[in-house]
Amino acid sequence: MAKGTTIRMWRRTLVLLAIFLVVGFGAIIFSLVKLQLVEGESLQQRAVEQQMKDTAIPAMRGTIYDRNMRELAKSATVWTVVLEPAYLTEDSQREKVAQGLSEILDMDKEEILKKTQKKSYYDVLKRKVETEVKDSILKFKEENKIGNGIRLIEDYKRYYPFESFAAGLLGFTGTDNQGLSGLEAYYDKELTGTAGRLVTAKNAIGTDMPFQYEQKVEAQNGYSLVLTIDEIVQHFLEKYLEEGVVNNKVNNRATAVAMDVNTGAILGLAVKGDFNPNFPLIITDPAEAARIANMPDGDNTTEEGKKIKQAKADAKIAAQQAQWRNKAVSDTYYPGSVFKMVTGSMGMEEGLINENTTFFCNGAAVVSGTTIRCWKHGGHGSETFTKGLLNSCNPVFIRIGEMLGAERFFKYFAAFGLTEKTGIDLPGEAGSLYYTASQLNPVELATESFGQNFSITPIQMITAAAAVANGGYLVQPHVVSQVLDSDGNIVRSTDTKVKRQVISEDVSKRMSEILHMNATTGTAKNGYLPGYRVAGKTGTSEKVAEYIAGGKKKMEYIASYCGFAPADNPQVAILVFFDEPQGDSYYGGAVAGPVFGKMMEEILPYLGVERKFTEAEMEKLDVNTPDVTGKKIDAAKAELQKLQLSQKAYGKGDTVLRQIPEAGKSIPQNGTVVLMTDAESESKQVTVPALTGLTLSKANSVAAEAGINITVSGAALTGGKAQSHSQSIAAGTKVAPGTVVNVGFIELDQVQ
Repeated sequence: MAKGTTIRMWRRTLVLLAIFLVVGFGAIIFSLVKLQLVEGESLQQRAVEQQMKDTAIPAMRGTIYDRNMRELAKSATVWTVVLEPAYLTEDSQREKVAQGLSEILDMDKEEILKKTQKKSYYDVLKRKVETEVKDSILKFKEENKIGNGIRLIEDYKRYYPFESFAAGLLGFTGTDNQGLSGLEAYYDKELTGTAGRLVTAKNAIGTDMPFQYEQKVEAQNGYSLVLTIDEIVQHFLEKYLEEGVVNNKVNNRATAVAMDVNTGAILGLAVKGDFNPNFPLIITDPAEAARIANMPDGDNTTEEGKKIKQAKADAKIAAQQAQWRNKAVSDTYYPGSVFKMVTGSMGMEEGLINENTTFFCNGAAVVSGTTIRCWKHGGHGSETFTKGLLNSCNPVFIRIGEMLGAERFFKYFAAFGLTEKTGIDLPGEAGSLYYTASQLNPVELATESFGQNFSITPIQMITAAAAVANGGYLVQPHVVSQVLDSDGNIVRSTDTKVKRQVISEDVSKRMSEILHMNATTGTAKNGYLPGYRVAGKTGTSEKVAEYIAGGKKKMEYIASYCGFAPADNPQVAILVFFDEPQGDSYYGGAVAGPVFGKMMEEILPYLGVERKFTEAEMEKLDVNTPDVTGKKIDAAKAELQKLQLSQKAYGKGDTVLRQIPEAGKSIPQNGTVVLMTDAESESKQVTVPALTGLTLSKANSVAAEAGINITVSGAALTGGKAQSHSQSIAAGTKVAPGTVVNVGFIELDQVQ
C-alpha cells in the first residue's frame, strides 16, 4: 500500500474519532447542564422523597361546649397500630406477632404475616382502636418480651357523650375527622387544627431507618367552641318535642327553637326525629329502616339487577340525609297565623290601626273575585283589631293588608328580615320564597297578610317574632359565643348585632300586650302559664304547594306556636313546629300549644324569670302540704283544716305514720291529704283512672271517686270549654291514695 494512502486513512480515522469525541462529550455536557441547571431542583425533590417518608400526625379536634362549659362534642384518644417488620428478623417472631395481633385486632392472620416480611419500619396495621385494645397489645408485648416490632401512635376519634342530644345542631364528622354537617362542618376550619409530621429516613435499599433517623413535628390542636346553647334548655326542648311527635303522630319531623330575644343567642335548637352522631349512618326511624331493609338487594350481574341495587342504595342515602337535615334552618314553610303578629305590627306602626279599630267578619272576604274564608263558619261579626287577633280572624288581616298596600307591606316584610337569610352560623340555611312588591296582586297580598303563600324558615320566623318582642330590633341569630384556643384563651367572641329597628318600642309593647291577652283568653290559651305573662300566637298552615304539585294525596298541615315571655319584659321566645301531625288534631293551638307551655314552664324558672300572679291566678294556686307526720291524728286534721285541705285517715292507730302528698309537695286548694296510721294502711293502693277527654268538673269528680288528687294545667285555668288531653301518671297505675296527678287541658277550637 502506498505511503500517501496510509496517511489519508489515519487522517480520516482521526477526524472520525474527533467527531465521536466531540459528539459524545457534548452529549454528556448537555446532559449535565440539563440535570444540574434545568431539572436540578425537581430531581433533588424526588431524591428527598425517595430517601424520606412523611407521615401526618393528626391534631386533636377542638371541643364543643354549651354556654356553661358542658362538653357536647369532644375528641377521645384512640390508637393507630403500626407494624415495624424490619425488627422482626426470625420466622418464630413473625408467627408469634401475626397470631397475637390477629386475635386482638380481629384481623386475618395471613394478612398480618405477609406484612411482617416487609423491609420497613412503619406499616399501618389498623387505625382508631380503642384504649382497651391498646392495653391488650401492650400486655401482649410484655408477656412475649417484644420490644421493637409493634408500635402504637396516638390518634383521635370524635365522641358525642349525650348521643342524639342536639344532633341536628352539632352535626358529625367523618372517619378522617372532617366535619360533615352541623357546627362540625360550619366551623370545621377552626375545630380541625394543624396536623403534625413524622419524617422517617430510608436507607439505600429503600428500608425505613429506625427511630434515631426520625424527625417529629408536633400537631397543633384545633380551637374549641363555646355555644350559646344551654344544655338544660336544650333538654327541655327535646323532651317535650319528642313527646309531641309521639302523641300527635307526626309524619315529617318537628323542630323547636328557643332564642334570647334581646341578643339573638340561640338557647336551644331541637329537631325530632334525629340521629346519633356517634353512628350517623344508622337510620334511626324504625319504620324507614325496615322499609329499606325489605327492599330487594339486586346485584351486578344484569342491568335490571344493577338498577335494583342502586335504588336501595339511593333510598338509604335519602333517609340518611333526611335525618341529618336541620329542619329549623334548612326547611321553608308557610308560617300561617303566627305571622299575624307581624302584619298587625306593620299596621300599628303605620298608624293605620290601633287596638280599637273596628272590622267586620261575615265568614269570608272577597278579593278580586276570589273568596277567602275565615276559619269560623259564619264569621265573627263586628270586632276590634285586638279581638280580631284573639280570634285569629283572617278577614281582619286581609283588610289590614289592603290598607297597607303592596309597597308598604313588602317594605316591612323585607325589614323583618324575611327576604334574606338570617346569616345564622349553621350550614345549609335556606332562602325564602316570596312575591316582590310588584308581584303582589290583591289576592297574593291578601293571603300573605295572614301567613300563607310565601315560604320562610323557622329561624326567620322566630327572629321576626323576637323583633316584635324586644322593642322592634332585628337581631342577628347565632349559636357560637366564643372561639377558644387549645390553652383556653379567647380567640374570638360574638357580640349582639342589631341589624335595624323595624317597629317602634311603643308598637312592640302594645303588640306584646295583645299577644299576652291572646295567650290568656284568646286562641293561644293552650300555651298559657299562670304567673309568667306569656305572649303567644298559634299557626295552622296548609302545605298548598305540595298538594297542588301532587306530592300529597290530601292536604297536609303544619301546626305551630310562637310566643315569648314575660310579655312586659320579654326575655326568651320559643317557636314549636310540627310537620304533618296525624293525631286527633292538626291545629296549632291543640298540637303545638301544650308543648310550648310545657317547655316554657320548665325553662322560665330555670332562667330565673320571676312569677307574678294576678289575683285571679292566686285564687287557683296549689298549696304546699304541711308536715303532719308524727302528730296525733286530731292535731294533724286540725292543722290541715286551717289550710282548707280535706283529710282522709286510714288505719287503726292514733298517730300519723305517713302522709300523701308528702310534706312540701304541691296539692290543689281544697285537695285531700291522706293520713296513714298503721303498717297495714301504709301499703294501701288505689288505681289511677283515665282522666283524658273530660271537662274539668268531670275530671275532678272521677279523681275524687278514685281517691287521688289532680292538679290542672293549660286552658282549664282560663277557659270554660277546655278538655283534658294528658295525665302525668298513666291510667291503670297503682299508687298510694291521695297521690297528685297533673292533668293537662286544651281547647279544641279549629283555629287556623
